[in-house]
Amino acid sequence: MSVAEPRRIVLFRHAKADWPQVTDHERPLAERGRKDAPVAGRKLADTGISFDLALCSTATRTRETWKLAVHELLPHRPKTVYEERIYEASPGELIAVLNETPDDIQNVILIGHNPGVQGVTEVLAGSAEGDARERMSRRGFPTAAFAVLSFDGSWKALEPGTATLSDYWAPSE
Repeated sequence: MSVAEPRRIVLFRHAKADWPQVTDHERPLAERGRKDAPVAGRKLADTGISFDLALCSTATRTRETWKLAVHELLPHRPKTVYEERIYEASPGELIAVLNETPDDIQNVILIGHNPGVQGVTEVLAGSAEGDARERMSRRGFPTAAFAVLSFDGSWKALEPGTATLSDYWAPSE
């Protein structure tokens, strides 16, 4: 890894979930979610980012989203860690999870839930490129949306305002 090369974080909200009579943690994807997740995976592949690590909530809908999206990233599949703390996490809790990332990891994708995913994107992004922030502000963070952030330094140094929002995508973009 080059010292000059920024680290990247992709914050990816799970695809549309169904509402069957199960606990919130066990909610599966709805039909629309099963269609949107691979589309989001193709858009993730289009970013050209080679992910070293995927941090995924343990909730059923996030695991299903990632399983459908990651197939679009072949042949390079990142190591996936299922992390309980991502479920119902606040922006601060998500930053704490990211701060634990080993420094030999360059690019991370975090698959989680709102309002945490949108909140941590807003908190980390001290600046933005192009119209990414305006598009995100206009659209919010719908299911299957993702934001790309970049920053310099170690994962332990990641804190509010230290990243740049470089891209944003939502299914209807």
